[in-house]
Amino acid sequence: MKPQYEGLVGDVGGTNARFALVDAQGHVRHPRSFPARDYASLADVIGEYLETTAGRKRPPRAVIAVAGPVLDGEIEFTNLDWQISEGDLLAHFEFEAVKLLNDFAAQALACPLLEPDALRPIGPVMRPGSDCPLVVLGAGTGFGVAGLARGDRGDLAVATEGGHAAFAPTDEVEVEVWRRLTARYGRASIERLLSGPGLFDLYQALADMERVNAPLADEKAVIDAAAAGDTLANATLDRFCGILGSVAGDLALSFGARGGVFVSGGIAPRMADRLASGGFRARFEDKGRLTPYVQQIPTSLVLHPYPAIVGAARELGQMERL
Repeated sequence: MKPQYEGLVGDVGGTNARFALVDAQGHVRHPRSFPARDYASLADVIGEYLETTAGRKRPPRAVIAVAGPVLDGEIEFTNLDWQISEGDLLAHFEFEAVKLLNDFAAQALACPLLEPDALRPIGPVMRPGSDCPLVVLGAGTGFGVAGLARGDRGDLAVATEGGHAAFAPTDEVEVEVWRRLTARYGRASIERLLSGPGLFDLYQALADMERVNAPLADEKAVIDAAAAGDTLANATLDRFCGILGSVAGDLALSFGARGGVFVSGGIAPRMADRLASGGFRARFEDKGRLTPYVQQIPTSLVLHPYPAIVGAARELGQMERL
């Protein structure tokens, strides 16, 4: 008897573990989110989802997008104390096939499938280059980056650890921020700034430079305080958006991303208006001799609530055709 569902798909990050089932028509069903840190392992949270959602009609395949590098079918999570392999999941759940892939690689697979209402242009509305590479990036618990190479033979997602590349300051303020982060961590990567913890570190660094109090407790409080008119919090978010624009422009050059740059993650949607009207696009385009090149690249904010699930479902469909 054919199972009711063709596969399990998931998106597991440092904060949330999201799962859904894919039916025979390729539709994503029963999405559900769990607090990842409440579980001792990936198998535990998958088991709870399947028990409460699929019951006895377990899906035969699984594609799980994970926050971290997947090496030889194994993952050691960057921001969780979990380790798992495709073989472990095959044995534990008796799946026919399992694939782990980087969460931003899954998002890259999803980007060409997203409807217009799941995207918000950042800056001018432009048509992306046909069959040209694209890049997706985003700040959340960490900072993720992936590309998508496109061509006649199909699309290929390119997972990276670009968030751990070095942060490149662009003015004296950012040089001072870099010095403080380097003194604290030994090395200032992009993720040290463009992440939830990085946003809070940026707030504290700017307060120290201005010699003013920094009474807020975390990055969520900084975002809320900016909405309420707090001067330092607003300066922090403006600087954050500017740095994000610079990094996005660098990645557009690195990938040759004439197919577009997509900004996702948990933080960017909370400052959507600021991204659309602030310094993001100006910093994105500020690339010296290559400014005319990046000026032709569209930038979009991803509003879809679970793009990695969409990408995992696309990968599941490819597995079924093999």
